Amino acid sequence: MNKTFKSYIAVWAICFILFNAIAFIIPNELKSNFWNGYIFITLTFFGQLFCANIAFKSENAQKFFYNFPLISISFIGVVAMLVIGGLTMAITAIPVWVGIVLCLIVLAFTAIAVINVSIVSETVSTVDNKTKANTFFVKALIADAQILMLNAETAQTKDITKKVYEAIRYSDPISSNELSDIEAQITADFRKFENAIQTNAENATSIGEKLVILIENRNTKCKFFK
Repeated sequence: MNKTFKSYIAVWAICFILFNAIAFIIPNELKSNFWNGYIFITLTFFGQLFCANIAFKSENAQKFFYNFPLISISFIGVVAMLVIGGLTMAITAIPVWVGIVLCLIVLAFTAIAVINVSIVSETVSTVDNKTKANTFFVKALIADAQILMLNAETAQTKDITKKVYEAIRYSDPISSNELSDIEAQITADFRKFENAIQTNAENATSIGEKLVILIENRNTKCKFFK
C-alpha cells in the first residue's frame, strides 16, 4: 500500500500544482473573492489527501476496499469545490459573503459524506471480522475432517469419516458464546475420533457416531439461540 500511496501523492501533487498554475497564470484580480475561493479549494485538496492516506494505510486489501469510498467521495468534493470555488475566484461581482457561503456548503456536504462513509466502513469491517471469528470453529473443523476422510485407509473408516465430514460440512457455520461448551466437547471428541482413525482402533465407528450426534445437538442449539 505504501508504494501505491506514493504514486497517488505524485498524481495529487501534479493536480494541485496544475490548479495553482492556472489560478495565478490566468489574469485575475487578487481580491477577497479570489483568496476565499483559493483557500477553500486548497483545504479541500488537502482534505482529500488526508482521506486517501487513511484508505491507503489499511492493513489489508479487504480493509482498503471498505475504505476506498473515502477516496472517491473526497475526490467528488474536490471537483465540486473546484467548480464553486473557481467561479468565486473568477467572478469578482459575486458578493464576498455569497462565495464564502457556497464554498462552506460544499465543504460541509463533503465532510458529512466522508464521515458517513467512514462510519459505514468501520461498521462493515467490524461485522466482517466478527463473522470471520464466529465461523472459524466450523471452517477449521471441516478442514480437519476432510483431511481425515482423505487419509482413511479401510472401507469402514472411510465410511465413518465421510459421515462425520458431511455432518460438520452441513452444520450451521455461525458460532456464539452460548455454544462454547458444546463446541469444546466436539473439539475434544473429534481429537479422540481422529486418533482412533489413525490407529485403526476398533471403536472408531462408535466414537464417530457419538460425534455426529454431538454435532447435531450443536446445530439444534444454533437454531434455538438465533
